[in-house]
Amino acid sequence: MTKHHSKAHRPRNRKRRSAVVAASLLTALALPAGMTAAVAESPQAQGNGAVVNGDFAQGLAGWKVTGDPASTSTAAEAGNAQLNQRLGSDSTVSLRQKTGRLAEGWWTVSARVKAEGTLGASRIGLKNCGVDGETVLPSTAQDGAWLQISADAYVSKGSCEIVIETRGKAGDWAVVDDVTLAPGLVQRAVRGADLSNLAKNEDKGAVYFDANGRPVDAVEAFADAGGNLVRLKVWVDPADGYNTTNEVVATAKRAKAAGMQVMVDFHYSDRWTDPGAQGMPAAWVGLSPQGVADAVYAHTFEALTALKNAGATADSVQVGNEINPGMLWPLGQTWDVNPNDDVKGAQWDNLALFLSAGARATKDVNAQTDVILHLTNINNGIGGLTWWYDEVTKRGVQFDTIGLSYYGFWHGSMADLQHAITTLSARYDRDVIVVENSYPFTLEDNPVDPWENVIARENQLIPGYPATPEGQAANLRAVQDVVASAPGGRGLGVVSWEPAWTAVPGNGWDPADPNTGNAWENQAMFDFEGRALPALQEFAPDPDVKR
Repeated sequence: MTKHHSKAHRPRNRKRRSAVVAASLLTALALPAGMTAAVAESPQAQGNGAVVNGDFAQGLAGWKVTGDPASTSTAAEAGNAQLNQRLGSDSTVSLRQKTGRLAEGWWTVSARVKAEGTLGASRIGLKNCGVDGETVLPSTAQDGAWLQISADAYVSKGSCEIVIETRGKAGDWAVVDDVTLAPGLVQRAVRGADLSNLAKNEDKGAVYFDANGRPVDAVEAFADAGGNLVRLKVWVDPADGYNTTNEVVATAKRAKAAGMQVMVDFHYSDRWTDPGAQGMPAAWVGLSPQGVADAVYAHTFEALTALKNAGATADSVQVGNEINPGMLWPLGQTWDVNPNDDVKGAQWDNLALFLSAGARATKDVNAQTDVILHLTNINNGIGGLTWWYDEVTKRGVQFDTIGLSYYGFWHGSMADLQHAITTLSARYDRDVIVVENSYPFTLEDNPVDPWENVIARENQLIPGYPATPEGQAANLRAVQDVVASAPGGRGLGVVSWEPAWTAVPGNGWDPADPNTGNAWENQAMFDFEGRALPALQEFAPDPDVKR
């Protein structure tokens, strides 16, 4: 995929940036000028970016240790030397290297890393540059696998200092290898929130406050924090009358008024769809495959036209939701999930027909709207994902971007996620966006809604990220950084799933039964009193860039 280059400039504030804009979803979303997921070269940012002994093959030569020297060493793993920082007591240890002269512009330091210990203890960054930047190393305690992590800074002082630091408690550690410095920047371009349940929540009495207890509009709260996209699901004929075209238009107008983009998530069902449920809308049961494809086209076209006519044109569209097993069962089923039905094998041709109908309707309403095909279950291995995308691409299904769900408590490690992004983007020449992600701020259940939460036990958590407001915020930022730093530079960003779905009687998971509850309120970004949590601050374009 080509990338459009524009002239780099000096940042004026923390919502800075002008440089490289990726095509595909970035163009379709009309993101603020210059946002990009890739580390990309700026034409003005040429200079000596060489790192001395960045692979630590020569021990610590070229680096300066500050703090306890006993906490810093190099050791070999599989024949390769790496930096080791391990705190023997509550303290700080830093490794520093001054760069050569650098041209003015954005520069990015990257490294392969592992880390464990206190929340946010280890970090890598660039200091004494003009506008400095750093990134916390994500915890890799889940599987001990390497991650690539990047941090950028704007150089206006002629040079920088690369800093690798562990600041925390005894036993905290980080391992770092292959440190590089290159002109360009790394950007968490998409910072989205799925607010599909917001309208119903508000109608049932939900109220929202900022961290100081002042009333806020939930959509504006995410926009003010730095969010730039709202995701909204559409059902065909839901029992409760929510998530219909009319409801989606109303919330989409609020998002556009707040300066945010709109992603529409078509489930092509009357209720939730996911790998275990892809039910046909009741009104479409009995139609032929072509009849269902015509209904998909008409439904998609109608909803997107309504948005366009309301001045809230969709910037991106998911044709289906978590469709690993296909959609619109049984006709579009890609594996036989029910041994008692009459489906024998996959219905790939039907699925391709349905996907193509949704994609065609999307482009017929607005040619610039980005079409996303959304899968999940990264934990089943990359082969399951490539198998699926191979089948639809060889049938000529047109789409622009790959969408993934990533819940760390179900879908493997952050290394698995980063590997999936790199592999899929390279294999299919498309950008990748995480369209669903969340993490709990507590394991407690809101007494207003005693329905058991889906994440309610310590053994369900990701090692290194406690179920606290700070742990939730750190986990969100880690996933954002892992996506943006993925090798290949084509991870666009992260959409948080239902961060405003707080516990309100009457707004449970089943649209046909008002007595069901909300099993996700402990993963919202507003606490049980409706106050904003620290995770909202991670929607800022780059909160770790400092003047």
